[in-house]
Amino acid sequence: MDSQTPMMRQYWKIKEKYPDAILFFRMGDFYEMFHHDAEIASRVLGLTLTSRSKGEANPVPLAGVPWHKADVYIDRLLGKGYKVAVCDQTEDPKKAKGLVRREVTDVVTPGTALTDRSLHDKRPNYLVALSPGMSNRERVIGLAAIDVSTGDFRLGEFAPEEVGEEIARFDPAEVLLPEEERERLGPFDRGTREPTITGMHGWRFDGEEGERILEEHFAVETLDGFGCTNHRHGLAAAGVLIQYLRELGKSDLGHVDRVRLISTDECLVLDETTRRNLEIFRPLREGREGTTLLSIIDSTQTAMGGRLLREWLLRPLRDAAAIGRRLDVVEEAARRAPWREETREVLTRFGDLERLAGKIVLGRGNPRDLVALKSTLRLVPELGEVVARGESPLCKEIALRLTPLDDVADRIEETLVDEPPPLLKEGGVIRDGFHAELDELRYVGAHGQNWIASFQGEERKRTGISTLKVAFNKVFGYYIEVGKSKASEVPPTYTRKQTLVNAERFITPELKEQEEKILGAEEKSRALEEELFLLLRKEVAGRGPEIRRLGEAVAELDVLLAFADTAVRRKYCRPTVGMGNQILIEKGRHPVVEAILGPGEFIPNDTLLDADENQIHILTGPNMAGKSTYLRQVALIQILSQAGSFVPAEKADLGVVDRIFTRVGAADDLARGQSTFLVEMTETANILHNATGRSLVLLDEIGRGTSTFDGVSIAWAVVEYLHRHRERGAKTLFATHYHELAVLAEQLERVHNYCVQVKEWKDRIVFLRRIAPGSVDRSYGIQVARLAGLPQEVIDRAKEVLHHLEEEHASTPERIRPADAVPFQISLFQRDEEKIVEELRTIDPERITPIESLRLLKEWRDRIEGKGEKDG
Repeated sequence: MDSQTPMMRQYWKIKEKYPDAILFFRMGDFYEMFHHDAEIASRVLGLTLTSRSKGEANPVPLAGVPWHKADVYIDRLLGKGYKVAVCDQTEDPKKAKGLVRREVTDVVTPGTALTDRSLHDKRPNYLVALSPGMSNRERVIGLAAIDVSTGDFRLGEFAPEEVGEEIARFDPAEVLLPEEERERLGPFDRGTREPTITGMHGWRFDGEEGERILEEHFAVETLDGFGCTNHRHGLAAAGVLIQYLRELGKSDLGHVDRVRLISTDECLVLDETTRRNLEIFRPLREGREGTTLLSIIDSTQTAMGGRLLREWLLRPLRDAAAIGRRLDVVEEAARRAPWREETREVLTRFGDLERLAGKIVLGRGNPRDLVALKSTLRLVPELGEVVARGESPLCKEIALRLTPLDDVADRIEETLVDEPPPLLKEGGVIRDGFHAELDELRYVGAHGQNWIASFQGEERKRTGISTLKVAFNKVFGYYIEVGKSKASEVPPTYTRKQTLVNAERFITPELKEQEEKILGAEEKSRALEEELFLLLRKEVAGRGPEIRRLGEAVAELDVLLAFADTAVRRKYCRPTVGMGNQILIEKGRHPVVEAILGPGEFIPNDTLLDADENQIHILTGPNMAGKSTYLRQVALIQILSQAGSFVPAEKADLGVVDRIFTRVGAADDLARGQSTFLVEMTETANILHNATGRSLVLLDEIGRGTSTFDGVSIAWAVVEYLHRHRERGAKTLFATHYHELAVLAEQLERVHNYCVQVKEWKDRIVFLRRIAPGSVDRSYGIQVARLAGLPQEVIDRAKEVLHHLEEEHASTPERIRPADAVPFQISLFQRDEEKIVEELRTIDPERITPIESLRLLKEWRDRIEGKGEKDG
């Protein structure tokens, strides 16, 4: 350290305080990064890596970015999971004595980003904290989540096996946890992104301290009003979040004016597996944009509405009355097209009130943000007037929440110009006539510029030098420039200031005096503008909670009208949602597949599930026939209905369900050392342990990851288990290729067989896509293989082997002698009694001898009793 330059010693002193952040170190017009930070920035940002050193033996890696483009590079680093500390020059280099003073003015992390580039308009950006501990002698994990950009703040407590799902629901950009718990709690890779992990000292996660921090923040004596007093570990996590944000310089969190308790009892629970299998938010295959439920139904007009729609699909309601209130608004908006379109047109002009409030409260709002807020607030009376014409109770309630904030809009309008520059330091932000002193300073500056122009003209006349000009730069201020050839003609009152190759620069006492007036006025003007703007921003920030509440009302209205818009465009119907325990759907459709195929192309189907007579449907049919689509459409219709939307069907009478489980498709989890079959069995176990009588279960091909005997046995037992445990008698759709399971419909009273109809034609099949009662006894695998493009040689050989297997159904596999061994499996559930009956049917009583009859009777008896050698 002693051998380093003063500047580098200053750098290391600051870097030591932020060891886990990329330090942007301001040097003139650039932010420089050194050593490991420079190497990371070079790799991630594509910057040229250079070096700075006193000697060649100790090069110091160096990379830099222009100061005015720093936000662009910071956002890219945040997107890759890095933290950034911004170190600025906090004094004027011209006035500094020795080394310029520098301080960190901002620390930005993936979970605390606020710039438009680093945030997705219609997606929240959560920072999550986890606080493990013991409660009633059992391990629990407190969880708190905050979206700094909007002020959404929540906390709760979960069992260790539940917390992963809850984290995935928030899909955070960053997670705070005790350093010693890092390995035990991770990984956090179930969401759409892998969050940045920030380890902290364990002593910071204290329930009493968390409660004190929240009481101080909300300025209350007790947290009883928030309903979270008894959640000590959740309070510990929440306290860590608030303290962390304060340490990052985000001390003023006025828009965070309440905390909500996270409860799974109030919503339909969709675990990460189900959300993935149903493709609610992202497609199973990357790159297939526009194939998710969200993408199909999202016609929201505002960013606030888009985020709320995601929330409603993530956590659909379980309160039938609350669902009905939403549906009333959707029905009215669908029926009253002119009113709906008029309201949506106003919404198209709305800015993001929630995030504007967040930026302003946190001191990050620039002049254009405040003008955008003003423009949006001006629309509130117009929107309120239109919405007040609504007739449904929830619509009237929303209209009452659309409280105009005209005084805030007026204050902004009288202070700021209509089109301010993006940066405050550029000046020209405050409106003329707002402040007398500022107007006077501006007059001096403007008059000075006029004086400069007049002075230039007068000097040209007086000296006779027509090329003389008066110019300005930041280093020398104002000066008179004359070409080399005319330098000898300048008056003796000119004082030489600078010599260039082709010109000489001079000053005069008169010009210097005017320079001081102009520059003094401009400097004072900018300082006064900044002061006035900061006062305005602070005043508006005090109204942050009101602005946020207004944004929430607008978002709710936006989502409900988007539901209505989708319902009209896609011909959805209003579902009847109650507390019964049935799912009755007439002519239901898959919303995404239908949208992709186009109007009239999708084949609709009916569904009837209940807890009494139609608990389990066993669905058979060939691959590609539509079994998986049918299963998913039932679940998506249920989710849409409980979110408050109309559904793709002609009629839907639906009881509220508490959870939807899916076991669909084949996937492994190599990172955790889990095979495809183990993943399949783990998901199935989760269903059997947690499904209730009000759950909906979708099973697609249970047992396919192992041998046929094992697979059929497991599938058979799963169906029996779901049927036998009536308290867990979840309504179940079970798609399978195991035709043997069709027997269960004869043995279990609440099990029914359904199949996807196909039509055979000239050794080919045509998919009819219709679900009908009954089962199929063939998988049509060879025909599907032909459609998939397998070579004809393979198809022909497969047909030959299949013919032998069917012909020799009761024979040993040795009867088939292919070039290579052909696997052979008999039906697991064909008993000897059934075989004996088949043999009996083939006997001609008139030709069999008495001795042969006795021999056959003895053989059959021995086989039934387990004696002797079994046939086949």
